[in-house]
Amino acid sequence: MPENRETPIVEMRHIYKSFGAVRALSDVNLVLYPGEILGLVGDNSAGKSTLMKIMTGAYQRDTGDILISGKPVHFRSPHESRDVGIEMIYQDFALCGNMDVGQNIFLGRWPRRGFFVNRRRMYEEASAVLKRLKVDVNSVFQRVESLSGGRQQSVAIARAISFNPKVVILDEPTANLSVMATERLLETMLELKKQGVAQIIISHRLQDIFAVGDRVMVLKRGENVGDRYVKHSTEQEILGLIVQGTRETALTADQAVAKAA
Repeated sequence: MPENRETPIVEMRHIYKSFGAVRALSDVNLVLYPGEILGLVGDNSAGKSTLMKIMTGAYQRDTGDILISGKPVHFRSPHESRDVGIEMIYQDFALCGNMDVGQNIFLGRWPRRGFFVNRRRMYEEASAVLKRLKVDVNSVFQRVESLSGGRQQSVAIARAISFNPKVVILDEPTANLSVMATERLLETMLELKKQGVAQIIISHRLQDIFAVGDRVMVLKRGENVGDRYVKHSTEQEILGLIVQGTRETALTADQAVAKAA
């Protein structure tokens, strides 16, 4: 995390979540600052997706608090989290292959002139988003189904950025990408970081997190077992926490600043 006293863009405090008799999250804290890239790691039953779905309003927490820029919120749907600037990009991208890039970026909210789609404005704005990201997509008129997996992912990121988010969550973004496409994605993440967009990357590929991340948070069986600065840690240490980690008291925002000082 940035080693300063900025207000966190997101803070989750003492989050609990159960599904029937199964406890998915137990007293989990998370702190995310503007422009920070946070790696969220753990095994397949660690609670990563559940925590992110609570952050985005897809699930409701049982107890605990969520603060956005220091203000308490309670999301009842993903639309409400989007309204305060949180976007999540899932592994399947949720793109329409038979539509072109511009149509996908503004899917469901095409700009209109009266009763008609304002195609000129749509493509101009789509081009502006792609230019902002410095992504490698040949044309906003190209059908998405003709693009490689890496370029389709760029379109999904561009769609998220078109909402002008403060936080972008990427779910296993490099899992099915080539080495070259992975490098382009990591470059895009660093570009967003420069623009002040906070990001959370859920990934089993520690090398990707260590390539671009500021901090890595480890969950195990729904509990915090590690919260480390990347520059002060190693992939081996994080792997050890994933495999053998025991519960740690997760840092609050104030504690994290004190630790960084």
